[in-house]
Amino acid sequence: MASTKRKIQIGSAWFQTKIKLRPQHRGIHHVTEEILGKIPELCEFSIGLCHIQILHTSASLALNENCDPDVRDDVEMMLNKIVPEGLAYRHSREGPDDMPAHVKACFLGSSLSIPITDGKLTLGKWQGIWLCEHRNDAGRRKAVITLTGCLRDPASSPLTPVSPIASTSS
Repeated sequence: MASTKRKIQIGSAWFQTKIKLRPQHRGIHHVTEEILGKIPELCEFSIGLCHIQILHTSASLALNENCDPDVRDDVEMMLNKIVPEGLAYRHSREGPDDMPAHVKACFLGSSLSIPITDGKLTLGKWQGIWLCEHRNDAGRRKAVITLTGCLRDPASSPLTPVSPIASTSS
C-alpha cells in the first residue's frame, strides 16, 4: 500500500492566464511542453491544481500517452470511425468536418485538472497533454490556464507556503 503525505497548508494563491497554442493539422498532438513553456509560474506552487480549459467547441483536450505517436494516430482513427463525416448532420454550413468535430469534442471534453506537486504537474510516467484537433484547418487554439494552491516559501523549505497572492495575466 502506498504511503500518503499529509501536510496542512495555510493560505492559497491563484494565477490565471490565457494562452494560444500553435496551429495544428487535424489529429492528436502532444502539447505538454508547449503548455508548460507558457506557465513558468507553475514552479512557484508547492501543491495545488492546474486547470486547463480550451475555448473552442471543435477541439478537445485529453490526458494520455506521451511517448508513442502511434497511440495518437490510433485514437484519431477510432474517433473517425465512431464519428464519421458524411452523415446527415443538420448542422453542415461550416464544412463536412465541423459537426463531427463538435461530437468528438463532447466525447473527449474541453478541460483537464492536473495536480501540482513541488512546482510540477503530477503526471504518470507515460502521460502527457493532448490537443485533439478535430477540424482540417482550425488555426490557433486558445486556452485558459488556472493555477491554484499554496506557494513555495523561497526562504524556507520548498513545501512551506507563503501568504496568498492573487495574480492574473492576459
